[in-house]
Amino acid sequence: LESHLQRCQQLSVTVLTDHQDLNNTELKTILNSKTPQQYRIRAKLRTYKPQKLYQSIKLHCSKCNTLQEVPDGDTFDFILQGSAVNAPNPELHNTSWYDTVMWTTQDHKQRKITIHFVKHDEMLQQPEDTLLMIEGGTLKEVWKLTKRFKCVIPVRSTEDDLELLDLSAPFLLQGNIKYYGCKQCSTPKSMKSLSSIAAQQQPSWEPAEIAQVLGIEPLQYVFIMKFTLVDGTGALNAYLVDY
Repeated sequence: LESHLQRCQQLSVTVLTDHQDLNNTELKTILNSKTPQQYRIRAKLRTYKPQKLYQSIKLHCSKCNTLQEVPDGDTFDFILQGSAVNAPNPELHNTSWYDTVMWTTQDHKQRKITIHFVKHDEMLQQPEDTLLMIEGGTLKEVWKLTKRFKCVIPVRSTEDDLELLDLSAPFLLQGNIKYYGCKQCSTPKSMKSLSSIAAQQQPSWEPAEIAQVLGIEPLQYVFIMKFTLVDGTGALNAYLVDY
């Protein structure tokens, strides 16, 4: 698509071929008309944004209609490092709905890593069906876990329960997909809320259901581009948006 856009930009005229039954309309007329209406135009592509295709991917909240950049890996890693400063609370280990494993890394930092494996019917599920929560892990360690287990949720300890990290971090990782929540519209609940899904006959750990019980308004990945079209009578900004 990027190379196609560059070729279009080099051409003297770009013809948008939709609405073949309509005559061409000047951009000046369109700009002075009320919407919504359908037009067919003959125009030149002057610019398009963003210039790099990967920058077209954004996060959109369908509730408050905000659009934001996708956080990079460095942001996530920084949040994980910050949460690792707090020692895990041993009183939150091994509850009725999850089993806990904790170890100390052999490096000079001596980090404590804690993983809580959510159970179903008092039994652990197969790795490909398992949801786990991790405290104190690095970005590299989190990604290793996503390759083996179905769902990974980064958490931290409080005095009373486990909770999600800052919503600048994903609230859930599944495979190579990071799921984010809207900071404005979400009201995060404690991880104890997940026990209601674990109690189901066949917990599927679907992202939408996890978001709902955790009080998260999920953000959607969207593809968005802006095109500026000109025909000598005016300039029209056209937007391409797809989920």
